[in-house]
Amino acid sequence: MRQLAPALLVTAKTQRWSPEEFLRTLVEAEITARDESNAKARLKAAGFPVAKTLDGFDVTASTIPAATFDYLSSLEWIRAAENVCLIGPAGTGKSHVLVALGHAAVEAGHRVRYFTAADLVETLYRSLADNSVGKTLDTLLRNDVILLDELGFAPLDDTGAQLLFRFIAAVYERRSLGVVSHWPFESWGRFLPEHTTAVSMLDRLLHHCHTVVTDGDSYRMKQARQNGGNRTTTT
Repeated sequence: MRQLAPALLVTAKTQRWSPEEFLRTLVEAEITARDESNAKARLKAAGFPVAKTLDGFDVTASTIPAATFDYLSSLEWIRAAENVCLIGPAGTGKSHVLVALGHAAVEAGHRVRYFTAADLVETLYRSLADNSVGKTLDTLLRNDVILLDELGFAPLDDTGAQLLFRFIAAVYERRSLGVVSHWPFESWGRFLPEHTTAVSMLDRLLHHCHTVVTDGDSYRMKQARQNGGNRTTTT
């Protein structure tokens, strides 16, 4: 308001605005500026590794049904404290959709936090060292949605699995959780050391969950083949 007021006052005098019109325009400009500032702060706090958008995702080239993609894009699942699990081979668009949904949620005013599974478990391990796991979980629950990428890329030990279970149990029915894994649910025992832990974790995760299974060739591999085919060689 302080920056805009002098120039806006000149415009108001020139166009003979009423005091109410001048004040309304000034206040609206202040609200817009604050909204933009808050959005930037939420985006920074989310910790996304890259910028991805829903508009930048080619649904027609994906195995994700259009109706499912439209529902996820509506963000209604966040308002309902539901979960989303994206399961499928590498390079089939799972992480793109996860991060793009996170960006859309930030733009819609939600608080979002992104982690790889390894980063989240490492964060919880550090909290375990000083007995502050509960405090760390409370901090995470200040977000409306937490996105967990690359789950299952590396096996977890007993402690890591228990910490991950404790996190999912804390989020259960309180916040939304987005998860990406290349392992189908029946194979989660490959990276979780105990069958009981896997069952208990999936029980909470899948209770209010939209499961999206992706399939097909890797987009990255297809692009690499195309680039290789288009490359010219001089001798």
